[in-house]
Amino acid sequence: MLKASYRFCLLFMLIPFLFACSEQTDVTGSVVGENSAVASKAIGTGELEQITLDVYKSPTCGCCGKWVDHMAERGFSLTTHHPTDLYQVKRDKGIALDNQSCHTAVSAEGYVFEGHIPARYVQQFLDNPPAGARGLVVPAMPVGSPGMEVEDRFMPYDVLLLKEDGSMEVFVKVTSSQQQYE
Repeated sequence: MLKASYRFCLLFMLIPFLFACSEQTDVTGSVVGENSAVASKAIGTGELEQITLDVYKSPTCGCCGKWVDHMAERGFSLTTHHPTDLYQVKRDKGIALDNQSCHTAVSAEGYVFEGHIPARYVQQFLDNPPAGARGLVVPAMPVGSPGMEVEDRFMPYDVLLLKEDGSMEVFVKVTSSQQQYE
């Protein structure tokens, strides 16, 4: 059993995370928003196509909402869904339990983006998807990643490449907060 002082200390350390994952307002709409700056990719004819993502999340998760805002501010067109069984969606998309986070995004091509992945790496992946790849994953909820901002804290993390055979490899090591936005 933990001593009372240790329990208080533990609770004090968790408070920023509790606020990061709780919304102040009710999320009821399906369309989150679009931005005038459009994330796009070239298609065969030389024209640009807007990148759209379907995002599956809990309606009460504030950090997911902040990640959606991060993506929308960088030009992605997003539609949010609030499934009754979010973990079934993750299982259906092939996201292993130890690689799960709080939200899952899916591109029109069927690529999956699990967790607090910076927009620049989603864009980079979609511009040139690696052979045999199914998507990108940031397991858990690293402090300082998009949507998980807590003051000026930052915790280095890896963006993992999810392969069709179920294996993973490091897509990029994120070592600073600034690197996420360059």
